[in-house]
Amino acid sequence: MSEYTQGGALANDDLDFSAPRNKERVGERSSAVVKSPALNIAIGVSAAVVVAGLALWFMQLSGGMAQTAMRNLDSWGLYITGFMFFVGLSAGGLIISSVPKALGIAGFGGISKVAVMSSIACTVAAIGLVVVDMGQPFRVWELFVYSNLGSPLMWDIIVLATYLILSCAYLWAQVRAEAGRMSHAALRAISVVALVCAVLVHSVTAWIFGLQGGREMWHTALLAPWFVSSALVCGTALVVCIAVGLRRAGYLELDQSYLVKLAKLLGAFVLVDLYFFGCDLLTEAFPGGSGAEVVAMLTTGPLAPFFWVEIIGCAACAVVCLTPALRRNGLLVAASLLAIAGIFCKRVQLLVGGFQIANLDLPFAMNGSSITNWEGSLADAYTGMVYWPTPLEFGVTLGVVALGFLIFFLGLKFLPLRPSDQ
Repeated sequence: MSEYTQGGALANDDLDFSAPRNKERVGERSSAVVKSPALNIAIGVSAAVVVAGLALWFMQLSGGMAQTAMRNLDSWGLYITGFMFFVGLSAGGLIISSVPKALGIAGFGGISKVAVMSSIACTVAAIGLVVVDMGQPFRVWELFVYSNLGSPLMWDIIVLATYLILSCAYLWAQVRAEAGRMSHAALRAISVVALVCAVLVHSVTAWIFGLQGGREMWHTALLAPWFVSSALVCGTALVVCIAVGLRRAGYLELDQSYLVKLAKLLGAFVLVDLYFFGCDLLTEAFPGGSGAEVVAMLTTGPLAPFFWVEIIGCAACAVVCLTPALRRNGLLVAASLLAIAGIFCKRVQLLVGGFQIANLDLPFAMNGSSITNWEGSLADAYTGMVYWPTPLEFGVTLGVVALGFLIFFLGLKFLPLRPSDQ
């Protein structure tokens, strides 16, 4: 008997495997294409948004990156913020699926393959945001032809590509294992490799920022574990939302006990992430430290809305997830969405805040005569250095996000993502 039925979690008439008629129905349900009007509509809407995003991207290619709000003072913006965010989201599915198999412990019901599919979709979205940020698609080719293997940027490209390939291979391995065509030992070995790669991709992404000595908010050894903890938070929150949504839609039959286990994990991850953030803030703000300006910018300055959304949202998520009386599906989804929003705000603080305060004196790049808003009036031209995306950036980003949704919905429709014993 598989792990999905050992705890009696999926006990109902449709799962009575002693009856031949139910065995036939199981085979039909696991192999047939899912026919759902709602799913078809979701695929159609996602595809339409992808096409609109492509049109805006072609507009960006024709007019150049000057159409974005990114300048020398803020050379990265919404695209790289989204890249960091989706790399973190991709971790949840792979970790939730690989940890139980790698460690030989009880899993989370029948969500393993669905979780890995969400990881693949988020990884594609992350790669797409890197491509649109590079300005021209041909630069992807140049990146490999003229690559500098000593650069953390190149490490990230290599690890991210490996991560996507490994996620696809891991999903394929799970399908073969459920069909009895792969041994549990082989699946466990792939799970260990997938888990290591999931941690490594976030560590390398963090090193891109952490090795920049001229940026006050980036140059810290804490950034790698901080990235991993944030990835665990938003990734697990995404899996909770997906599990609740697919169970409500009838795609998965998942016992509430599995959702409770996920909620407890999410609550613990949120507390660890807040602890790391608190340690960093205390170090920066302690009298005699050099980061008082950073803390002031976050707590009371232009980035304060993002800071307080993160703190309040993540704290509320922890309360809901760790309070038994509050672990109802609606509240769990709301808490998960708060955690996801909080981690996105954290990414905004990190990237945008890192460009506002530099450790090194850069008189030719940033001073009182630096033009920060060339589209405004003369009075606006020299006020404020905080980046805000243009409508074009929002549109292109929305198209890339829709591509991730499209891949996930197509996986639900055409791939055998349900557990074989449902």
